[in-house]
This record gives sequence, C-alpha cells and structure tokens, in this order.
Amino acid sequence: MWGSRTTKPRLPAAIAALSIGLAFACHHEEGARAEPSAHPGTPPAPPPASVSSGVAPSFTPVKVDFEQLAMGTAVHFVAYTTPALGERALRDAMGRAHAEIKRLEGVMTSWRDDSEVGQINVHAGSPVQVGDETLEVIQKSLWSSKLSSGVFDISFHALGDLWKFGDAAEPNPKLPDPKVLAEKRKLVDYRKIKVDEAAHTVTIGKGMRIDLGGIAKGYAVDRAAKVLEAAGVHDFLAQAGGDLYGAGRKPDGSPWVSGIQDPRGPEGEFFATIELTNHAFSTAGDYARAFFIGGKRYHHIIDPRTGYPATACRSVTVWAADAFTADAIDDAIFILGPEKGLPIIEKLPDAGAVIVDKDNKVWVSNRLTDKVHVLRAPTSGE
Repeated sequence: MWGSRTTKPRLPAAIAALSIGLAFACHHEEGARAEPSAHPGTPPAPPPASVSSGVAPSFTPVKVDFEQLAMGTAVHFVAYTTPALGERALRDAMGRAHAEIKRLEGVMTSWRDDSEVGQINVHAGSPVQVGDETLEVIQKSLWSSKLSSGVFDISFHALGDLWKFGDAAEPNPKLPDPKVLAEKRKLVDYRKIKVDEAAHTVTIGKGMRIDLGGIAKGYAVDRAAKVLEAAGVHDFLAQAGGDLYGAGRKPDGSPWVSGIQDPRGPEGEFFATIELTNHAFSTAGDYARAFFIGGKRYHHIIDPRTGYPATACRSVTVWAADAFTADAIDDAIFILGPEKGLPIIEKLPDAGAVIVDKDNKVWVSNRLTDKVHVLRAPTSGE
C-alpha cells in the first residue's frame, strides 16, 4: 500500500531502519537495522606508507550511504568506493537505482487510478492490459497464494477501508463492524484473479480490488540491484523498507550483516543478526503498525481466512536468493505460523526463515543455523 495513507518513515542518520510487516499483502514498516553496531562494516584503514620509501599509499575504501523515500518507505543503498568507482560515481548509480524504484512505484501503486494496478481496480470485471513488470509481480503473487493455500492474497484490498493503520489511524481506534467485514471478506479470493499471458491482461472479479504492496518492494529491490550491477557496483546493500539485498561482501572480505528487530523491544534493538552474501531477506512483524483495544494488540497483517489480524507469530524474517521471493512469502509464513510455515520454507531452494512465534519462541530453519546468530531471547510482553 503506497501513498498518503502509509506511515511516513524516518531516515536515520547513518543506517536506515528496515521495514517490518505488511497487511497480508500490504506494506512493510520500520524495524531491524542493517549493519548493526556489533558489525560496523568499516574495515580498518591500512597504515600509511612511508613517504621516504617512495611507496604509493594503499587505497582506503570509503563508505557511501544513499537514503531517499519511495513506495511509502525508506530506500537505502550502502557501498564502498573502489579504485574504479569513486564516491560521485557511486552516488550517481544509487540515484539511478532509486529512480528505478520510483518508476516502478508509479506503475504498481494502488493509490492512483492511472497506474496499471489502479486501472485493474477501476475496471474490475473486465480485462486490463498491463506491462511485463506488473504481469510478473501478479503471477508471483498467485504463486505465493497457491503455495500458502491462499493466506497471501493481493485481493485483500477490498478490506482496505475497514482496518486503519499508519497515517489512516484514528485517534480512538475501533474494530470493523463484523457484518460489514464478513461481506467484504467474500471479495477476497485470489482464485478470481485471471491472468492471460498471451494477451498481457489481468482480470479481477467485480467489486474486487488488488494491492501489490506486500510483494512489489522485493521486486523493486531486485531491479535496483540490477541497476547498480550494470554500473559496475558489485558489493552493496540495497533496501526498500523491510526488503534488503546484500551483494558481494564488504571490503575486508566479511559478509554483510543485518539485525533482526526484537518484536517487543524498542525500535532499532535486535535479538539476532543474519549474514547476507548475494542473498536477500524480508521481515514481517506485528509491531510496526498496530493499536490496542482492551489490552489486545491489533496489527496490520490480516489473515484473509478470518479478516482479522493473524495471531500465530510476532515476526518472520525470510532469507532467500532474491528479494522478490523473500517478500512474496514472509507474510504467508507469518500467518501460517512455524508448524505450517517452516515446511514450506524447507521445500524452497536456497531459502530459510527466522520466526518469533506468538509465545515468543524463536524458530530457525535448517539452512540458517550457521548464518543466524541469536544474541538473546526476544523481549516478552504483549
């Protein structure tokens, strides 16, 4: 969900906060931090060469940070200068990568009727021709829906006006009318989204609406990474909200390291770290956008089977070879919970997950046992 109703993220001075969570196809908010202080990522500078020796001083890489907004969240790139790429060249490349994300936002946002997704919603019941990019994201969304037995569903947008979070949050929040919610929930059904690859069209049922906020950021991060690679940048972090891709390694040869937010801790405190070398992760959590009624937390990750916030997990971080895949399944695992979600992860090639369940227990999938470092137990509490 991108636009005026999303939470306005803050841009930290050095490291952008990662987005955590989305409304079962909605968008991620701030949470964990890339490059935590325990792994600052800045290699020690080599000792200066003696001038009298006539030896030229060694090259010292300089860290370059780029931070802007797009898709209703913080976009952040990190890389180091090389003998071939100075700071200006890196910033130019990062600017082009950010522009690519902004371009994709204009194509796929559901908050403008003139976007491709907006046109699908405006013309619900009739086929709408879309470009390759929108078609690819919708097809991946349907893949995730089938994989998760429908708990990830981009047609959730029919419920968009019933649950109010972020900028749309009310001073005195209230729960949706159960009768209205039950009626609207009938419009949530990914099986009624029809894709015609030959004609390049997408058709949704009358009264339905779709939103790609729960998957398009991952796609955009991968596209931004390609822009950087085309410019000759091979070692970098690329992030949009809760979706992060780490390419290559830091100048000292160590992997990129990111923190996983403590779901009940203060913003920016993490209970674990995860290594990223040519891999991505995406995190969904129940803490970024939520309100309390009667001491109970209501958050924006909605289970389409009930129309109410999912209750099986507090946070889920999915590690995968690309941000698109990680973003496509983190919500599904969050809604399903560890018992049903981990078997899905284990069947996917080159993927893993870190789950904090409803009881605050930490689950780490098999592929991540040597890549995730649990620093402490997550904070308890509601």
